[in-house]
Amino acid sequence: MTLFVALVSWTEQGIRTVERSPARFDEAKAMLEAMGGRILHLFMTMGPYDLVIVYETPDDAVAARWTLQLVRQGNVRTLTMKAYPESAYREIISSLR
Repeated sequence: MTLFVALVSWTEQGIRTVERSPARFDEAKAMLEAMGGRILHLFMTMGPYDLVIVYETPDDAVAARWTLQLVRQGNVRTLTMKAYPESAYREIISSLR
């Protein structure tokens, strides 16, 4: 599975209906699970981003499809990063010559 970190900001539309945010999150979680992925962590944050979601998918295409389906609803914008666990980090660094 491929790991991702999404920094999420509510849009004006999303903040106007923020009380629906937990239900929308449940829908997003179910959608990702139907695609073969899963959400590992959700954090509400203070600062430039409103939420941080850590999730895994079978491949990059699933992550892209899920993200596009989320943002086209108009409630959030995302900045998504592919993440490498410590074991991959160590392997990548040790391969440098």
